[in-house]
Amino acid sequence: MDLREIKDPSFLKGMKTSELNQLAKEIRQFIIENVSHTGGHLSSNLGVVELTIALHYVFNAPEDKIFFDVGHQCYTHKILTGRASEFSTLRKYKGISGFQKRKESDYDCFEAGHSSTSLSAALGMAVARDLDYKDYEIVPVIGDGALLSGMSFEALNQIGYEKRRMIIIFNDNKMSISGNVGALSKSFGRLRSSKGYTNLKGDVKNYLRSQKYGEALIAGIHNFKDGIKHQVIDSGIFKEFNLEYYGPIDGHNIAEMIRVLETAKKEDGPCVIHMVTTKGKGYQFAENDVTGKWHGVGPFNKNDGRMLSSTPQGYASGSEIVARKIEEMMIANEDIVAITPAMKQGSALEHVFAHYPERSFDCGIAEEHAMTFAAGLALNGKHPFLAIYSTFMQRAYDQLNHDICRMDLPLVLGIDRAGLVGADGETHHGVFDVGLMEPLPNIIIAQGKDAPEMRALLEYAFTQKHPFALRFARQTVAIEPDENRKITSTDWEYLVKCENPDAVILSYGFDVKKISQTVKDNNLNYSVVNCRFLKPFDEKILNEVLEGEAPVYIYECDMHKGGFGVNILDYANSIGICKKIVTTGIPDQYVEQGSTSQLREQLSLDLPAFFRKIEEDKK
Repeated sequence: MDLREIKDPSFLKGMKTSELNQLAKEIRQFIIENVSHTGGHLSSNLGVVELTIALHYVFNAPEDKIFFDVGHQCYTHKILTGRASEFSTLRKYKGISGFQKRKESDYDCFEAGHSSTSLSAALGMAVARDLDYKDYEIVPVIGDGALLSGMSFEALNQIGYEKRRMIIIFNDNKMSISGNVGALSKSFGRLRSSKGYTNLKGDVKNYLRSQKYGEALIAGIHNFKDGIKHQVIDSGIFKEFNLEYYGPIDGHNIAEMIRVLETAKKEDGPCVIHMVTTKGKGYQFAENDVTGKWHGVGPFNKNDGRMLSSTPQGYASGSEIVARKIEEMMIANEDIVAITPAMKQGSALEHVFAHYPERSFDCGIAEEHAMTFAAGLALNGKHPFLAIYSTFMQRAYDQLNHDICRMDLPLVLGIDRAGLVGADGETHHGVFDVGLMEPLPNIIIAQGKDAPEMRALLEYAFTQKHPFALRFARQTVAIEPDENRKITSTDWEYLVKCENPDAVILSYGFDVKKISQTVKDNNLNYSVVNCRFLKPFDEKILNEVLEGEAPVYIYECDMHKGGFGVNILDYANSIGICKKIVTTGIPDQYVEQGSTSQLREQLSLDLPAFFRKIEEDKK
């Protein structure tokens, strides 16, 4: 069928199982074809095709609430809810999002960009439903990684206590938490999901409740049943949270899933359906991937799996520059320990983990734990390096504040994906961390202008005794030789210094190098200062700049509120300086998806606009 003609999922109700299986094949090929052109989250979406079809076959969205933890595996959901015709715009500027987005469709009842939020949201929806005396289903889909985070456990604890009706889909694409294998557990799962079993269970309960000692008998039978269930099928953590458990179920067998989902609808409390799926299903390169390469991809050749864009010769990502330097330093310093919260590949730490397994720790999707784990290491003489995405670091803010900065511990934070990141959009832009970290006492915040300076900042970070946050952007940078570059204090540097400048520009990161090059290439009479330490300020250079006659222009592409420029203004005010200081930065809004160049232009934060502003002010 032409997937682009789908308006809503109602057409599924009249399809036979064979037709649903054929539809799954067509959707899978559609996803491969489209993602090969646009890029996106491939493996996770290929793994939930049949599962999503079964969910929309059984339930009646948007009245029933179907949503996915994180939301990056929602492509089949979007196709079935009428958005296939827009897939050529996936993750592009003004196009459809790679995540569920409420503004896109009524079928997207919740949205996220980070994991482990679905169960808390589901409970909130269930309570609201019950308070309004309504009757609809709530069906969160959560993966094995997200399920094991602290937030999920907090939600499960209350879900088990509240006993509100919901159907939790546990999408297990690696292994069963319980380790269930064999014919017996499969047969028992089929028995529990059979209509006869469920009807019999209900009839027996109703009869016993009419008898004098019925409730006591029900309690005894329930305990007996649980004992058998525990022996025959280990429902693992779900039993501890008082949740009914179905599974494991073949997450690619549509008929079996429909049968179990229909059974689960008859439960009067929360239940978990354990679906076992194969990540990357149906595309050999993704299905055989064990490193996560095919989790999120750029455009690729679907026939041979070759990526169509590659890093130019002599360039590397900020993640790679930092990871290589960390590995080099671990050779010389046996106290350095590397930590990541489930982003080993994203932060380019595969070689570090391979070469130093005893000093490398993946904490899973648990940023809070990772931060305090690092605190324990630092308190006992180790030098932890925690690689963490800017947008994910926000989750560990309390731990950074209380467990690291308050005790003034020498943790080195590698804050990856700082600044605008592009296609992942609102939930992933790393533009808030400066404003979050700057008020924290003891912390040092730095960002290098190029690869040699990034490496020099890392070396300096491990020589000092305070919390140190090294920010770096997602884009690639030239791999330049170090030239014995050393940093021994939190000082700034002039990249261009004029005798009587028409303006002084303050900036940081890769942008400041581009700015200085533009000034040199166009013979502009501007001084340019590399403010590589966002905190603390180099008061010697800053006072010199503020006390001079030239106006000051501050360029940054992070949030304006709480940002570097606003902090400069505050400092100038504190020392009684009254002069023209022009700041830039992202206004008080969330930024949509798109290429970084498109977004900067939309926000009037592109460098041509910045230089035009300076020239216009001179007139």
